[in-house]
Amino acid sequence: MFRREAVVPAHGMRRNVLGIALAFAMQGLLPRPAAAWAIQPRQRVIIDNDFSGDPDGLFQLAHHLASPSVDIRLVVGSHIHENDFLDQSATQADNAVARVNELYAQMKLARRPPVVAGRNAAWQPGAPPAMTTAARMIIAEALRDDTPLPLYYAAGAGLTDLAEAIRLEPRVASRLTLVWIGGMEHGDLLPGVPPRRDSEYNLTIDLLAAQFVFNQSGLPIWQIPRNVYRQLNLSDAELSAGLRHAGALGRYLSAQIERVRATVKANLGETYILGDSPLVTVTALQSSFEPDSSSSAYVLRPTPHIADDGSYVPVAGGRPMRIYTAIDTRLTLSDMFAKFAASGK
Repeated sequence: MFRREAVVPAHGMRRNVLGIALAFAMQGLLPRPAAAWAIQPRQRVIIDNDFSGDPDGLFQLAHHLASPSVDIRLVVGSHIHENDFLDQSATQADNAVARVNELYAQMKLARRPPVVAGRNAAWQPGAPPAMTTAARMIIAEALRDDTPLPLYYAAGAGLTDLAEAIRLEPRVASRLTLVWIGGMEHGDLLPGVPPRRDSEYNLTIDLLAAQFVFNQSGLPIWQIPRNVYRQLNLSDAELSAGLRHAGALGRYLSAQIERVRATVKANLGETYILGDSPLVTVTALQSSFEPDSSSSAYVLRPTPHIADDGSYVPVAGGRPMRIYTAIDTRLTLSDMFAKFAASGK
């Protein structure tokens, strides 16, 4: 049996609790860690991204799929700009679904979340919403009443399909939180750095949808604006080393980066920005106790309106909104590469 001398007094318990737990485990008095501490989902997530465009969305999706603390309920393949250099077709959302299925084939997944194409183009002014398959599935998941798990809508591109779902069923806005990679910088949150004046890519994919979500919907928003998602910048050397042991998944993701470099036919230097990865940081990688994205910084302020030029119009008394100012890049990238390497075994 466990000897009396091994039992520490109460004042030393905090310092020695791990050693005691290990000793009990060795004596067979505790369940095996894998059984006792199996990670269960704490959040539901709908993922919406332009997977036929910049491959940072594929990195984000693979990372989310490898994260056991989230239950991925739906993946929406969305469109990008018309005649975008990365996909000049009129079937960008359908092509995004094809990319997701390619990614699924590279991973050993116990479950493949359903994937559906969203709209293949942005809203047209004055057009009524349509009950597309994507909108119907978003609404159905948001209105579930059989689970206590909170629902996040992790969007790494435009907001066409989420906005359409809310237009069709306004109750959706109170049943989920949008985590959005997009939008221009907030000038007063850039101390010592001049703000950019050009429009932000994801915002301009569907400006009308973004304006509806910010200006009219009442939806809770966690925004990761351009200056913050660009913090996820890593070198080609880091990327190559991180994917080297990731097997088929690593080879597939490397090929997607090479596809971009070949398409651009320009000198992109020796770095690449995985700008969609913060979607994983603030949902799957929340802290253990009192769950939150505790190692990433944000401010709370009233949700502004978005003007036609993409700038922000302050709204006094607007609903609270998170604006992230820094992302824990160490946690994000280290966790991603560790999980990718495990998937390659």
